[in-house]
Amino acid sequence: MLLTAPDCFYLRSSFLPRSFCFTNSKVLSLNSPRTWASRPRASLITTPDSFQVGRLIGSYGFMNITSYSGFQPGPDAEYSLEDVGRLRVQDVGEGNVKIRLHEGIITQGPLRGTPVIFKCLVYPGQRAAGIEADMMAANELSAHTFLQSNAKDISQNIQILLGGFETKTGEQWLALRDDGKYSAADYAKVSSENLTKNRALGVQKSWNPFEQELTIKRKREFVIKLLRGAMSGLAYMHDHDRLHQSLGPSSVVLNTIMERDAAYLVSKLRDLAFSVDISMEKGPGILDDGLWRRAAAAGAFTLMDKRAFGISDDIYEAGLLFAYLAFVPFCEAGIMDCLSLQRLLESTFQLDLKAMREYCLADDRLLEAVKFLDLGAGAGWELLQVMLNPDFRKRPIAEAVLNHRFMTGAVL
Repeated sequence: MLLTAPDCFYLRSSFLPRSFCFTNSKVLSLNSPRTWASRPRASLITTPDSFQVGRLIGSYGFMNITSYSGFQPGPDAEYSLEDVGRLRVQDVGEGNVKIRLHEGIITQGPLRGTPVIFKCLVYPGQRAAGIEADMMAANELSAHTFLQSNAKDISQNIQILLGGFETKTGEQWLALRDDGKYSAADYAKVSSENLTKNRALGVQKSWNPFEQELTIKRKREFVIKLLRGAMSGLAYMHDHDRLHQSLGPSSVVLNTIMERDAAYLVSKLRDLAFSVDISMEKGPGILDDGLWRRAAAAGAFTLMDKRAFGISDDIYEAGLLFAYLAFVPFCEAGIMDCLSLQRLLESTFQLDLKAMREYCLADDRLLEAVKFLDLGAGAGWELLQVMLNPDFRKRPIAEAVLNHRFMTGAVL
């Protein structure tokens, strides 16, 4: 059972300004010869008859950032004017395209019987949104086929695309290997709800201190392993000149959400619809327009600076994911959510993690999250601060994040 609610969104960078108009209706569809020209040697399955579509298991959407303006620091802000110029406040709006997930199975060919998860890009009511969905599907297809092109060098932390097709009504369906029906958002939701239930029963039930300590230890191990898997997938993408550009709790798929099964946990990146090629072999496209506008606003004008900005932008999103998983699973339901946490980090504390820690210490409901980030003499806060550094040039690469003592598990 997938637990992501239909109104669950993940944040991503802008890909279309509100005033954008399509002047050419010719876009790549999944059945277009141009779309499939670069598919890997192991042919993807492209005929609808090769699949059996099962029940709907979930849906989600995305939020797009459509404008950027410098924030106004308060009287006590300690940032320099240079920092203020690099940090931007973003206007966020709901994207047009929605994502539906269905169970399914391959019914023909050598992969017959293989379970899959269908990702259907839906564009309710607007032709412009339909073109967006076509472009997103084609871009996701292109990203997967490139990343899967070498059978000897495929990441274990990126979901595998097995095929796809276009329906008569124009909907784009991608078939991904069923590596799990849960997402990091599902795990955080279940974890926080379990905390709420346990504390509601606290008066009636005596919780063994040893059991409580073991439960918290398992949670910490689970979260760190989840993050390591996501960062490993991101490092692989960056090593192959691809950005993710929509990294969030809903874009990390898990094979289990049971904390006692952390040893078997495998987390994989999905949702490559906004992936960007930074190999410098092609010019900018419509889907990555917002990225390069933000790069210019941050002072990145040369090709190498733009590439560095793109990589650091993914790291920033990974930092927000880190913050989400450091807080939501360790708090009771309703205490913290993705948007509230991002506002707290960016608007209230303007990415000053020391100030945020002091604030969280004063709230008993956030103490377990603080203790988690305090491990290793504050190693979690240290890593989070550099990943969310207002200056993109000072953020670490994905490999450096993986080698940080907090991520290696040395703090546990």
